[in-house]
Amino acid sequence: MDFHMKLPRRKREFALFMAVISIISVNIIAPLITCFEVGFHLSVWADVLTIIPFVWLSVIALVLLTYKPAEWLTRRVVKHGDSFRSTVTVNILCSVFLLSIFLTVVGTWIGTKQISLEPITGFFYKWPRNFAVSLGVELLIAQPIARLVMHKYHQHIDAKAQAEDQID
Repeated sequence: MDFHMKLPRRKREFALFMAVISIISVNIIAPLITCFEVGFHLSVWADVLTIIPFVWLSVIALVLLTYKPAEWLTRRVVKHGDSFRSTVTVNILCSVFLLSIFLTVVGTWIGTKQISLEPITGFFYKWPRNFAVSLGVELLIAQPIARLVMHKYHQHIDAKAQAEDQID
């Protein structure tokens, strides 16, 4: 029942689900990682706000590119009949793993407004922190909120459909 109520059923719902997750994630993760990198100052946070739309667009593109590989990895770990929570947790882990690899490099390029080798040469120093921050935000904030939005949306849609059926 959780799979049916808390996850998208159609493409339009997937777009809503992805929008909720990505907007929450980008607005928390990008400033946090930047502040860990440069320092926790109001001016740093203000600078990040100007870059967030570009980071958000890259996140959307990368989510669409890594969606199938993350699903494949998830199916390798979870088995049919595993609980909703275990399946979702493993899927989040796989998605964040793939996205954090790409965004450690691409996010740095966007944030510094230049393509350089710096994020590649410092990758193994920066990626574990970025992965941990991203995983925490996804597991504890973004995904639960998006699943709640889906659940409420499906309750509304199902009640509306049931009311229409009773009228007929």
